[in-house]
Amino acid sequence: MTPKELRNERLAERLIRNLQRRHIEGFYCPTGEEAVKKVSELIADGSSVTWGGTMTVRDLGIPDALRSRGTLEVLDRDLVETPEEKYAMYLRAFSTDVYLTSANAISEDGVIVNIDGNGNRVAAITWGPKKVIFVVGLNKVAQTVEAALSRARGTASPINAARFDIQTPCQMDGVCHNCNSPGSICNYVHFLRNSPQGRHVVVLVGEDLGY
Repeated sequence: MTPKELRNERLAERLIRNLQRRHIEGFYCPTGEEAVKKVSELIADGSSVTWGGTMTVRDLGIPDALRSRGTLEVLDRDLVETPEEKYAMYLRAFSTDVYLTSANAISEDGVIVNIDGNGNRVAAITWGPKKVIFVVGLNKVAQTVEAALSRARGTASPINAARFDIQTPCQMDGVCHNCNSPGSICNYVHFLRNSPQGRHVVVLVGEDLGY
């Protein structure tokens, strides 16, 4: 085991303990391939499943892996074309058995931070789907909640603004300006600090994933 692998394992163990204190089940997968298998194991046959705007889930090939099972109702938001179809898919997400997403950041003591432009993702995390599975690369772990928020706003948001080609100040120079621009993608800031119903599961991955 390399020094980095050892550090990742120990960090994940600590984080999983802290998640458990918050009634959130946690797992650690050293590789993306193992993470795909773990996510599939967590979803029972016959379940309905969809995902939010997460590059981590897509880059790992999780949607294809779930479709290939042939035993799930997969609601693929990436196949809708019109704004009306997209809105309808957002609403259907609330009634699914499983909602997949990632996180913009997670603090070492287990607080999960996400920022949304439209709010559909953080809304589904908060309420609706029976189970929410986060797939999070260890590159998104920050020491404190404040550092996690800083990462979400200063790292993830400018990259996502560039990904969607949204003309925000952070897209122009890569720095958060705490703006109120019409295209801002930092409209809804969400902190998940406790899961009293046990709806939330976190799969930590020992790779750099997403933004």
